[in-house]
Amino acid sequence: MIAEEFIEANQKYAANFTPPKLNRRNIAVVTCMDPRVQPYEQLGLKIGEGGIIRNASGSAEEAIHSLVVIQHVFKVTQIAVVHHTDCGATKFTTEWLRDKVKAANPGRDDVVKTIDGMDWHNFTDVEESVKRDLKYLAENPLVVKGTKVTGWIYDVDTGKISQVGDVVV
Repeated sequence: MIAEEFIEANQKYAANFTPPKLNRRNIAVVTCMDPRVQPYEQLGLKIGEGGIIRNASGSAEEAIHSLVVIQHVFKVTQIAVVHHTDCGATKFTTEWLRDKVKAANPGRDDVVKTIDGMDWHNFTDVEESVKRDLKYLAENPLVVKGTKVTGWIYDVDTGKISQVGDVVV
């Protein structure tokens, strides 16, 4: 069913499509995959103006592979880390999720080994999670020297953002 919906929606989209210009604003945004977070609209970016890197919890550590690419291939020197209120990453712990995955895969030593090696970057304090990511990026040798990194919290109830901090690597 979803395939037909995708095709129909894409046909409508493509009917009025104009390819975006890569008028980059020299920014990469690291944010959560939560569907309430819409970084282009919420941050005033147009398609093509910034690279958006999304993952569960909006973790900069999870995004480092993409950040290396966008910095070295596209010469991006600004990174914005945007976490949000009411994030799903505040509703579980890494151990709880590991246990759920193991329970769903009894007798699978490969699953146990893999899941035990993963960190889900869950948190209880949104502001502290942003600060943790700022510190991680500031100390990461893969981040290009001179990169400006800013940290933000998006409030899913008001639509407003607030800056938590910034650092130049």
